[in-house]
Amino acid sequence: MGAAALAGVFAVAGCSADAGTAGAASSSSWEFEHVFDFHGEITDFAVLAEDDIWVAPVHVGSKSIEDNGNSKEPLLHFDGKSWQRGPLPENFGTTDSAIALHEIGDKALWMEWHRKGAAFGVNSWAEWDGERWSAVARPPQGSKSEHIAATGPKDVWMLVDDRTAQHWDGTRWTVTRLPYTASDLAAAGPDDVWAVGSRSTGPGTDVGSGDFYEQPASMHWDGTSWKSVETPQYHFDEPIPPEAGAHLDQVIALDGGQVLAYGLDSFNEGEGGKDPDEQYIRLRWEGSKWVAQKPAPGKCARLIPVAQDDAGQFFKDNLFLTSDNRCVKIKTHRLAPSTGARKDSKQVMGPAEVHRIPGTDEWLGAGEVVVSQSGAPFSAPVVVRLKRG
Repeated sequence: MGAAALAGVFAVAGCSADAGTAGAASSSSWEFEHVFDFHGEITDFAVLAEDDIWVAPVHVGSKSIEDNGNSKEPLLHFDGKSWQRGPLPENFGTTDSAIALHEIGDKALWMEWHRKGAAFGVNSWAEWDGERWSAVARPPQGSKSEHIAATGPKDVWMLVDDRTAQHWDGTRWTVTRLPYTASDLAAAGPDDVWAVGSRSTGPGTDVGSGDFYEQPASMHWDGTSWKSVETPQYHFDEPIPPEAGAHLDQVIALDGGQVLAYGLDSFNEGEGGKDPDEQYIRLRWEGSKWVAQKPAPGKCARLIPVAQDDAGQFFKDNLFLTSDNRCVKIKTHRLAPSTGARKDSKQVMGPAEVHRIPGTDEWLGAGEVVVSQSGAPFSAPVVVRLKRG
């Protein structure tokens, strides 16, 4: 989750509108904000302000940002002037895995890491207050930290397991039981939290002959308790393929409170006969019920948005769904030859994450440019800024 500093001049790699859509290619582009001076990738990225940006990198080789042979910087920070090795908590020690950065609302950042030698699943946590790191009071235990949602430092939700969630109110953690199995959760606002997953009982699950058909499930926290929410059912036509089941895998709360859910109606393939097509589930909450989303065109059709603003939705692979429902490609650039990328190299760049700079209409992305060339391929970690056309 992070962003920006050094700019340069790079040759444009041509892009075109997505096949099957009307209109021209997007006139927007990802501009290099900073090209890091080492080979590797960015595993996490956080943006709290123009002068408070964080990157968790994985280095490949010995060349580091400081060019001192130390390839183990676990955290990099931009303070508005330059990128430097980021300050670390006093109890950081040595980590044996990538750092995870969790934006807790717009102004707070939690860092999670596994100290070398610590028991499996026992992670350390710290909170950044804009000046220094301090230990998270009563850190979460046993949580599925890849599933974390927050509106601020006093309103944090995490999945403990697939049937249990825990909530931090700034003072203590409270554990709550979920009505159904959950795979993801999202916070649309205080006392407006969603979890999605699947259920194996109830309407639509009994298909006879002792078989059951797993159905999508959604749950809502209203400030008092988790309540199950009626969710559309899905079934393949007869004959039903083997081990068929439908589930929701991801829920997203976008800017403005819009809630979207995504999943799949699938089966165990390869048991003979002609297989039906899997059904992609794309739902939108309308205030009182779930409705099917309008299908997106072209390559956006089967992708999940990673962010949204008034102009449309961001997807992976540099795709953008405009507000008038066109799937277009955001232009990218090639690395300068000074980076070691040859003119005949094949280069692919797509931000792994994109974040709006809080309080602005500016967007930053972080990822890597994968350079394929004979004899010396490499990946260059980069931070990019969206330039509107």
